[in-house]
Amino acid sequence: MNEKFTENIHVLDGSMAATLKEQGIDSTGELWTAQALSDNIEAVYDAHYSYLAAGAQMILTDTYQANLQAFEKAGHSKQQAENLVGMAVLVAQKARDDYEEQTGKHALVAASIGPYGAYLADGSEYRGDYLLNDAQYLNFHLPRLTAVLAQTPDCLALETQPKLSEPLALLRWLEKNVPQMPVYVSFTLRDEMTLSDGTELKRAVAAISKFEQVFAIGVNCIVPELVSGALKVMRQATTKKLIVYPNLGAQYDPETKTWAKSEQQLDFTQLTEKWYQAGASIIGGCCMTTSPQISQIATYLEQYQKENV
Repeated sequence: MNEKFTENIHVLDGSMAATLKEQGIDSTGELWTAQALSDNIEAVYDAHYSYLAAGAQMILTDTYQANLQAFEKAGHSKQQAENLVGMAVLVAQKARDDYEEQTGKHALVAASIGPYGAYLADGSEYRGDYLLNDAQYLNFHLPRLTAVLAQTPDCLALETQPKLSEPLALLRWLEKNVPQMPVYVSFTLRDEMTLSDGTELKRAVAAISKFEQVFAIGVNCIVPELVSGALKVMRQATTKKLIVYPNLGAQYDPETKTWAKSEQQLDFTQLTEKWYQAGASIIGGCCMTTSPQISQIATYLEQYQKENV
């Protein structure tokens, strides 16, 4: 896998839900932020653009929970669901292209592929307490995966994965069918050494590293306190790039589908310095993070690059 396409990419974006909330968009339904794809596509565009303006060099499509089954359950036809998933990629690409035309700065569009647990909409992506075989994983994921691939994103993000079996099933399919598509995989954690379902992080990272098209492995939507320890574990298991994008240390309530605010005052400038020095190549934010955190990440990394040319 040629990793040169991410050679100068170090800043990921932040939370889609938090940024939509700032615009007055409700994301507490079963479709979560994907509801905005049919109701408020302009707000999705604005969210992407705001992160690019904050310094993001890679933006995630609004497809984390935009699976076809959920859209159909909400009353959309299969064709409408496919169109909405495709639109999520197109609107991210348009925001990226418009920003590049105005600034000359290029960014990548990563198509977000959330886990089966996100479809359950009960917080399962933070527990991994579901068990499917490869055929069942593919039956769930391929409709959305096919829809995003049709719009040629720059890469895929198999993110917020609480288990090893799920991304392995997807990677085996991708290896056979779309081997040229770059992919990164990021896990949720129980602690700094363990995935949410109890699998050893070191074992999971080693298994994912065997796939040539994987350009980065990491963790996301974990509390910031776990990042440094997880980086140490991951670096021992892989030479791939490491990607981290924690939340703001809040607790998720699956009943209300909201995050409780953390009392911590987190300085992402200091955190970025610590994580980058510990081996993280790409850094961003997950739930509850917004443009200010991404701006802090981007400012630190830009200054670091200038000082270490």
